[in-house]
Amino acid sequence: MKLLITGGAGFIGSNFVHLLRRERPDWDLTILDKLTYAGNPANLDTVKDEITFIKGDVAEPADVRPAMQGCDVVVNFAAETHVDRSIVDADDFIRTDVFGAYVLLEAAKELGVERFVQISTDEIYGEVLEGFSKETDPLMPRNPYSASKAAADRLAYSYWATHGVPVVISRSSNNYGPRQYPEKLVPLFITNALEGKPCPVYGTGEAVRDWIHVRDHCRAILLLIEKGENGEAYNVGGGNLLNTLEMGGAILDAVGADKKLLEHVPDRPGHDYRYALDSDKLAALGWWPEHDFAEGLRETVEWYRANEGWWKKIKSGEFKRWWKRYYQDEGRA
Repeated sequence: MKLLITGGAGFIGSNFVHLLRRERPDWDLTILDKLTYAGNPANLDTVKDEITFIKGDVAEPADVRPAMQGCDVVVNFAAETHVDRSIVDADDFIRTDVFGAYVLLEAAKELGVERFVQISTDEIYGEVLEGFSKETDPLMPRNPYSASKAAADRLAYSYWATHGVPVVISRSSNNYGPRQYPEKLVPLFITNALEGKPCPVYGTGEAVRDWIHVRDHCRAILLLIEKGENGEAYNVGGGNLLNTLEMGGAILDAVGADKKLLEHVPDRPGHDYRYALDSDKLAALGWWPEHDFAEGLRETVEWYRANEGWWKKIKSGEFKRWWKRYYQDEGRA
């Protein structure tokens, strides 16, 4: 089996690569990654001799087609993912998340790949104040990031419906775990707490998210490669619904830090106050989350504690400039 994994140097993508090296060591892996601020070659250091790495842009056909040539499966992790950045500037989100998906799908159609897995998100359903989203529910994204992912999700489906490209879609809840860029809540709170810095909580802190360990999501993607039904989307929920204050408190407990570090800041524009997924469709294929939440969070904290050099280098570079621009200059922290 030969795979093309786009965005494989990012958070979920690199964890997926590591999973495959353990679970499917005979598979041939090619990684295509533009190495934007969130793509980190260090995420693949321990497997770099077991993969083919190509630096390239999914929105450039000249980069995509040679990388995909001869591949049986494409897994598209490549995306701009941070809601806050999409609020400030949506251009990169449209180019990578939507046009990049189009370029990949066109190549997959022409090259005849056997499986195309589009990595989507629960955010495409929009705010779900009660109950749990099912795959058949309408998509109502409320920020530029989730809108770009909804567009790519439906574009992928259209290539199945129109051209017969064998597409399967994963819609996951919020991932946590090792190697996540520290602009996201879990690594931000962990690393700030380790440094004794405040952890910014939007608004009242009552926004609810469902949390899943990244390796449980990666196991789901592997299952979809092997058993997913063409043209179908599958929710991947962790079953851990917590609001920001609850999640922040759990993180600070795991770090051993004072909860006084939680600091309320002005709310995000268009903030969705709850996401929740019904994952019964995926469970019917034989998947369920394996990671206990408290244990997974402790393990995640220990990874950041043990890899201080990894995140301190990040937080002293592009992250620092972004933090000043969006949070300090705009009065959000």
